[in-house]
Amino acid sequence: MDFAQHTIDLARNNVMHGGRPFATVIELDGEILAESPNLVAQTHDPTAHAEILAIRAACTELGTEHLSDATIYILAQPCPMCLGSLYYCSPREVVFLATRDSYAPYYSDDRKYFELSTFYNEYTKPWQERRLPMRADLRDDAVEVYREWNERNLG
Repeated sequence: MDFAQHTIDLARNNVMHGGRPFATVIELDGEILAESPNLVAQTHDPTAHAEILAIRAACTELGTEHLSDATIYILAQPCPMCLGSLYYCSPREVVFLATRDSYAPYYSDDRKYFELSTFYNEYTKPWQERRLPMRADLRDDAVEVYREWNERNLG
């Protein structure tokens, strides 16, 4: 099976049904383990990106949070949220089929704090300099939760 072409077809079908032009296919041992189009428009859930949905389905199917033997095909370079998810599930490989620069003339997003051309730059800034308003309200009790986790899991 041509997993890259299947990813393209999944995204195209999503567009034909009112969705956004993104899709993900997760391959394991030559078979599709999980797949999903982007469902943000259909569900009104800003986290319903194709990568997130497919990773959730694959990890649930395998009963693990690790996809170390899988290859993940995605239509375009991942957004930072999806990139973080890809790092967390640690696949063997991620294959993207279009660059942000190549699709930018044909796709725009309407988010308040980012544009495709500058979004990744926001992540390299100290949190105090990001466009998204953030503030710290540091609490010792918050750190205590991590200490308790450490005791239960590593101690």
